[in-house]
Amino acid sequence: MQLSLRQAGLTAGWGLLLMTFFALYAFYYVFENLIVPEDVNTTVENIMGNEQQFRIGICSYLVVIILDILVAWALYVFLKPVNSNISLLTAWFRLIYSGIYAVALANYFKVLEFLNSTELLSESGRNGLNAEIMLSLNAFNDTWAIGFAFFGLHLFLLGYLAFKADYVPKIWGVLLLIAGLSYLIDYFFRFLFPEVNLPLSTYLGWGEPVFMFWLLFKGGKSVQKK
Repeated sequence: MQLSLRQAGLTAGWGLLLMTFFALYAFYYVFENLIVPEDVNTTVENIMGNEQQFRIGICSYLVVIILDILVAWALYVFLKPVNSNISLLTAWFRLIYSGIYAVALANYFKVLEFLNSTELLSESGRNGLNAEIMLSLNAFNDTWAIGFAFFGLHLFLLGYLAFKADYVPKIWGVLLLIAGLSYLIDYFFRFLFPEVNLPLSTYLGWGEPVFMFWLLFKGGKSVQKK
């Protein structure tokens, strides 16, 4: 079945909206409450006492990854008329980001293995177990950070395509370009100068969420009427 631009826009918009819900739930309601970066023992106790909640958080992130793949495809279809080659490259950057995200998430599964490994506990003791768990939690963040560099490239190219599309208001292209640059600067600075905290994407990375609402309410409508 061939999707119209309106259908592709709606698919991308709903995918982004659902993704936002699951990501915010997992981050703020689950992991933010369980993981205390400066306190290993409290973190381990929190996870052990709320293992089911921790598993729900992991599943929520898995849903986000699946939705990311759906959105990559829908945005490819939506912006393919502008430039099919660049639209395909844009989708690939998001897919690579999703793959790295999945690799990062494997570290949370490893935490569950440690928690349920009585052999490891008896061999290395509680302190060794806690250290291994914290290393896995940190590895999730470090691996995910690599993915955000590809996500920045995705947003930048998405902004370029949106700016060139005659059926997308140019303001959305500009906001996506700015968001993409902010992610690229943030995460390359993180790798090159780890002591520097430069959260540009916190303030300038809102291009995708506002584009999401446009996709839901307006995306492709003008083309559909022609």
